[in-house]
This record gives sequence, structure tokens and C-alpha cells, in this order.
Amino acid sequence: MKTLLILNGPNLNLLGTREPAVYGATTLAEVEAECVAHGQRLGFAVECFQSNHEGALIDRIQDAGLRFKAGELAGVVFNAGALTHTSVALFDAISGVKPLPVIEVHISNVHAREAFRHHSYLSPAAAGIVVGFGTDGYRLAIEGLARKASPAA
Repeated sequence: MKTLLILNGPNLNLLGTREPAVYGATTLAEVEAECVAHGQRLGFAVECFQSNHEGALIDRIQDAGLRFKAGELAGVVFNAGALTHTSVALFDAISGVKPLPVIEVHISNVHAREAFRHHSYLSPAAAGIVVGFGTDGYRLAIEGLARKASPAA
């Protein structure tokens, strides 16, 4: 059984309490449990990791690239939080592990928010982007990865 990796960046550990009008009341633990359940329904194991530290996220992406080449990992769902708008290093990490599919996820519609959130350094390296569907975006991204991993599905 191939694995999907769900990566969450800075401040996503505060889901459910941080700006619920923007991000909803669902906690990160609830998001992760739904990701595991949904991935399993589609025939994948799911691993989840959250860090407030850019380097830890880069390490996970690089490891994911090795696991993809070894045939163990099908892809990554990545909500980089605010690092989306600032991190060339994360762009380089994602670019460096191609053809590993990385789906960029945003809970809110970043294009309807502050101007600084309109630009993503990650989008040019991402295999796909899911924006503005709340925490359901993780499920949509998992479905997209499942289709990429099994094109006939």
C-alpha cells in the first residue's frame, strides 16, 4: 500500500482556535483523522506532519522525494501556511524532488484576502492547487493525488 504525506506548516497547529471565521472550527487533529480515513478509503496509508519550522518541512519534502523514487510514497498534500508567500527554499525543495506530485492546499481563498497572500512561491512547483474549500480542501487534494497515482481510476 502506497502512502500519502500530509504536511502542514506554521500555525496550522492552531486550527480550530485561530481566526475561526477564516479557518473554521475544525482542529488539526480532526483534519488529520479525516485525511487518514479518506486516504484509507482510497487505498492509501496516510502520514501527517506539522511543523512551525521551515527546515523541518524541507527535510520532510526531501525525504518524500526519496520515498517516491523507492515506490513507497504516492505524493504530498502541503499546506505551507504563511511560508507559501515567503519561502524560496520550499519552492527549491519541491522542485528538487520532481516528479513527486505535491498538491498545494489553502483552507481560505487566499486571493480574496490581503494582497501579500495573492502570490505563492510554491504554485509553480506544485502539481496542483486547492484553494478556498475550507478543510475539505485536504480531501479534494487527496482525491487528486489518488487520481495521479492511479490514472485509470
